[in-house]
Amino acid sequence: MSEELERILARLTEPDNAVIQQATAELKQTFKDPAIIPALCAVMTGSQNPQVTYLFISFLPLMHHYVQLSLGTLMCLISQPACSKFCFSFFQNLMRSLIPKLLIALKHLIQADQDQASEAMEVLDELMESEVSIVVPQQSSDFISADVSLSDSLRVKALSCIAVLIKLKSKVTVFPCLYISKFHAELMPLLHGYLSSVNQTKIRKGGLMCMAVLAEGCADHIRTKMLSSMLQTVCRSLSDKNQVVRSAALFALGQFSEHLQPDISKFHAELRSLLHGYLSSVNQTKIVHMTKAFYALENFLENLGQEIEPYLPTLMETMLSALNNAENLKLKELAVSAIGAIANAAKEMLVPYFPPIIESLKGFLTDTREEMRALQTQALDTLSVLARTVGKEMFSPLAAECVQLGLNLTDAVDDPDLRRCTYILFSAVSDVSPDCLDPQLTPITTVMLLSLRSTEGVTAHLEEDKQFVLLDEDDADDEGGEGDAVFDEEGETEVDDRDVAGFSVENACIDEKEDALGEIAFNTGVAFQPFLESSFQQVYELRDFPHEDVRRAAFGAMGQFCRAQHKVWKENPTEANHQALHKLLQVVLPCFLEAVRQDRERQVVMAILESMNAVIKSCQGEALQAPGILAEINYNTHLTLFSQVFPALVARLPLKEDMEENKTIYSCLTFLYSHNPLLVVSHLRPIISAAAAHLLGVKDVDNETRNTLLMLLRGLAQHHTQEFESAVISLPDEQRNKMTMAVTQS
Repeated sequence: MSEELERILARLTEPDNAVIQQATAELKQTFKDPAIIPALCAVMTGSQNPQVTYLFISFLPLMHHYVQLSLGTLMCLISQPACSKFCFSFFQNLMRSLIPKLLIALKHLIQADQDQASEAMEVLDELMESEVSIVVPQQSSDFISADVSLSDSLRVKALSCIAVLIKLKSKVTVFPCLYISKFHAELMPLLHGYLSSVNQTKIRKGGLMCMAVLAEGCADHIRTKMLSSMLQTVCRSLSDKNQVVRSAALFALGQFSEHLQPDISKFHAELRSLLHGYLSSVNQTKIVHMTKAFYALENFLENLGQEIEPYLPTLMETMLSALNNAENLKLKELAVSAIGAIANAAKEMLVPYFPPIIESLKGFLTDTREEMRALQTQALDTLSVLARTVGKEMFSPLAAECVQLGLNLTDAVDDPDLRRCTYILFSAVSDVSPDCLDPQLTPITTVMLLSLRSTEGVTAHLEEDKQFVLLDEDDADDEGGEGDAVFDEEGETEVDDRDVAGFSVENACIDEKEDALGEIAFNTGVAFQPFLESSFQQVYELRDFPHEDVRRAAFGAMGQFCRAQHKVWKENPTEANHQALHKLLQVVLPCFLEAVRQDRERQVVMAILESMNAVIKSCQGEALQAPGILAEINYNTHLTLFSQVFPALVARLPLKEDMEENKTIYSCLTFLYSHNPLLVVSHLRPIISAAAAHLLGVKDVDNETRNTLLMLLRGLAQHHTQEFESAVISLPDEQRNKMTMAVTQS
């Protein structure tokens, strides 16, 4: 068409009026063709005649209304889901075909100008932000980072791209490089060689540290194929002459106990006696070494469960002796921590030892000396574990005293770790004896909300600081170093958010405040009502916090608030409580759904789904009555888990009450049959049985429900005759006759 259009435009430049009039008439006809726009563009870019190009420019104002109409039509089309899906797949395929060409262009640009190539690689960053699934298969930057002949700045840029890719798509990017079976086949002979290096202490230590890390990353492979041999190697190293090697072996054993459950518990007899004997023989003045030994013992004991019973007397004798006799506060702290691990496994079996444990913990918590802080923090943690494990009857008499101890410490000591542990203690007590918390809710919620409003423990890392790993909770960086901005108590800082590259959160203090607040709200019920709105508002504002643990805890706490309000409404079913519940659900559920779609952190999304599941289980139908929830389900029927939902629906047929709901149910079945007939046919027998028993031949069924049912049955009989007849034959004679007559009547 462009050639024909160029001829018409060329004739418009001739001096003959008759030719111009004829060309104008032809041009008017041509403008009715939707292909006129691309044809004009082709003429403008390809024509060698400058007069034709000038004519095109003069026609642009005349095309205004036409283009406006086309854009309006286009917007309507794009709003259609089918068109959106087509456009999305079209552009994905287009970008997928462009990326190999882009990589070729980058390779050529690298040879010409490495600085420009480094700038051009920013296009990969943009693509990974929006189309990471397209970029991943290309592995676009590895060939650059591996080439040592290139400039450092270019290789750093390539490594930066790879780092982003690993963060966004870690499994797809990293797993093909590390096939575990091949990896272990090559690594293990080297490790055994290192561990047999008699005169090389650091090499033996390095081999054990490598095995410790492997326990976390390759747990399944080790548990099923290598556990016995690796465990023997580590245990032999516990008798090494060098203390550094023994410390590494203890760390590896702790890692094994943490990550190789439940298989490693099969060796509990040997390991328990080995670790306990080791603790008895080691020099208690070597605190660093004792820390490693307790770490291994704790991780091992915590997962024993009921199998800890035979070892309990010996273990508790050792721990109580350390609490009462040890002069070193660090050793007492380790013993207190170990008692918490023992309590997690022993639970009610720890009751005989509960009084002396509590007396020791009380003594630690009432000591005001500064050097007691670490021990007090651990004592609060262990006290929280005891509250949840020894049983309500045993702990309830102490609940009020524990709450008061926590409040006294909060008032007397300005320490964020200590406050964090008191919040955990309050939430544990609320689970055991919520009534003891009721009189103290005002000071408890006040201090917790003040802590949430502050950004205590949050450090903003500036863009120019490239010497840290973003959001590394275990990184013990110096406070106030260059490139960091530490927030003050009120959360104020002069740093521009645009210059912030990331945040680190020390000691997970914010997320544990949120967890504790949500649990207290649920357990205390009505007593928490005066504080629910302010608490919810404060937690809701943290849903977009940069650190994933804080977001995870915020969504969990919001779910707890919903469950707490539902519990209050059930206990006191007033209209005000009902409205408050729906007001909460209208905010929380859409927030959950949006976060599931938008959040990139897997752990956050999993936590949201768990919280949503708990809310729906607790609130049931109330959760789905919020405006917009059912609309989203109806609009996204293709995402509904029919295979799980439909059997639950059919299992509740026939209805025993609320018979007017039959109309909705059979309309739903008809709709599902039209969209997914195989699903309905696979559950045909209970549907036929319910229809025959309670609807056909019953006088009080309205005509609309009967007609809907008959339409469904006739469709099934016509299109799935064999399955329909098989279901009908299973009916009693009277019901079978009713069914046959109803289906065959016109």
